[in-house]
Amino acid sequence: MKRESKRLTTGMNIGDFRRIALSFPGAEESSHMGAADFRVGGRIFATLASAKQGYGNLMLTLEQQQAFIGELPEAFIPIHGGWGRMGMTHIILNAAHEDVLTGALHTAWKLRVEKNAKTGRKKAAAGNRPSTPKPRSKKR
Repeated sequence: MKRESKRLTTGMNIGDFRRIALSFPGAEESSHMGAADFRVGGRIFATLASAKQGYGNLMLTLEQQQAFIGELPEAFIPIHGGWGRMGMTHIILNAAHEDVLTGALHTAWKLRVEKNAKTGRKKAAAGNRPSTPKPRSKKR
């Protein structure tokens, strides 16, 4: 009887990354330096800047990054250099299955929502665009 690991037979791709990233409340696709990114409240939580290498990028804390790498080192690696030392993490798409990708993207999205709330982007974090300030009328 042939046994196959789900992890090996159900690798994810860029379309899966995009679909899952956009499934979270308030998530929008945008572009940063020519690469697709995913934002909530106008702030990035994930990108496809390394898609040509087969990676999605996640904006995590260093502690979250270490937990993901410790749990599944074949699917997560730090982004090279200073970005990686701040928690930015590659997810190797073909090494992850849907539950892993969904969980990782949800973690990045939730972290961004929480940061937005702390910095006063509460409306945007809830999925609404911040309103444009109205011009002040001059007193005569």
